[in-house]
Amino acid sequence: MTTPRYHHGDLREAVLARAEAALRETGAEGLSLRKLARDLGVSHAAPSRHFKDKQALLDALAVRGFSRLGEEFASASAGSVVERVQELARRYLAFAIENPALLAVMFSRKHCQSANTSVADAANHAFRAPLDVIAKAQERGEARQGDPTRIGLSAMAAMQGLAAFVNSGFIGDETATAVAGETIARLAESLRPLREGASAQTAERVRSEDTAAPSR
Repeated sequence: MTTPRYHHGDLREAVLARAEAALRETGAEGLSLRKLARDLGVSHAAPSRHFKDKQALLDALAVRGFSRLGEEFASASAGSVVERVQELARRYLAFAIENPALLAVMFSRKHCQSANTSVADAANHAFRAPLDVIAKAQERGEARQGDPTRIGLSAMAAMQGLAAFVNSGFIGDETATAVAGETIARLAESLRPLREGASAQTAERVRSEDTAAPSR
């Protein structure tokens, strides 16, 4: 693939765009500021005006990824809580399947200390929309109670695991479509508040199990 040469303009953005393309091709291990400079046709020192080292570049890519994910979430259409959660889950799954290497950078624990705040802020901003959907639904009695962050993390874990299956070839496209639909539907349904009778039955079952459990 021929890499477009850089012309006068926003060098920082050009480096990030080329770095993200390279990330898809070689993964984070293959990224190099000198190689990016060669690809863009600039001096070897030019990218260092914006990124002091490779880690600074990876941190900027993480912020860029969270920003794009946040835009995906923010543009989700309105509807019932179940419909909105389903759409948010589909958008996250699509992003994870399309950007596996970028996602790994986004959730890496290796961000430099000076970038921790900017990466964390970008992540918090990205996930504000889905967490707000859950929290507001809980306030209206349309979703079962619980920590919205933990609920959101559970949904993310399911979608990211499914994306890993797809990207590794463990499941094919047809199976992935069916499994994704079922998984997303179950996630959305799991948010529905328990009916009063169901809640009482659950509580009674837990008490019965506690009573029957042998003492230690």
